[in-house]
Amino acid sequence: MPVTPTRARLIDAAFALFEERGYEQTTVDDITDRAGVGRTTFFRTFRSKEDVIFPDHDVLRRAIEARLDGSTHETALVAVTEASRLALRHYLAEGDLARARYRLTRSVPALRAREIAGGQQYHRIFREFIHTWMGGGRESALKAELMAAAVVTAHNHVLRRWLRGQTDHPEPEFDAAMATTVDLFTARQSPGPEGGIVVFRTTKDLDTVLPGLRHLLSEPADTPRDG
Repeated sequence: MPVTPTRARLIDAAFALFEERGYEQTTVDDITDRAGVGRTTFFRTFRSKEDVIFPDHDVLRRAIEARLDGSTHETALVAVTEASRLALRHYLAEGDLARARYRLTRSVPALRAREIAGGQQYHRIFREFIHTWMGGGRESALKAELMAAAVVTAHNHVLRRWLRGQTDHPEPEFDAAMATTVDLFTARQSPGPEGGIVVFRTTKDLDTVLPGLRHLLSEPADTPRDG
């Protein structure tokens, strides 16, 4: 949802009041008074006071689903990493607002519960995608569950470090965390007679990289290569 001037004023007013008075002590009327708008405007913009804290959850969820849906079987692991990166960049772009939300969810049990519920939604999205990628059979259900949990955990680990001021370089840490996560589920895969799993990282456009990768994988193992 676009951040209109009125929406931005309501969010800024709400977070400022939550910091000054506490979440429970702040009313919708307090927020509208500070923002200079009426109650009707508030409820046209947000369903409740709690929704001010998590205003873009549905937008982010749809973006993650779209990134996963736009992948192919060959690019599924790249899509998982990039979909998780969308969430990280969303919080990084929020800056101080994300840090204020973090402080609130640590101190208000109802907000913490909603945050956990949101995390479970992301886990479900990744689990269903990975399970389908693995074939959708009973034998892959547990692995998909574990890998989805690892993806969410890796993202949250890096995000929390940034929120706590423990890192100024979250994206390189995210790359390393996701590489470790993917390795957990691919390093022990032994290539069979039909082939195996290849994990790679690149800054190039995927459409540019894949033709060369397919050519490389089609060569016999003893084919000499320059360089």
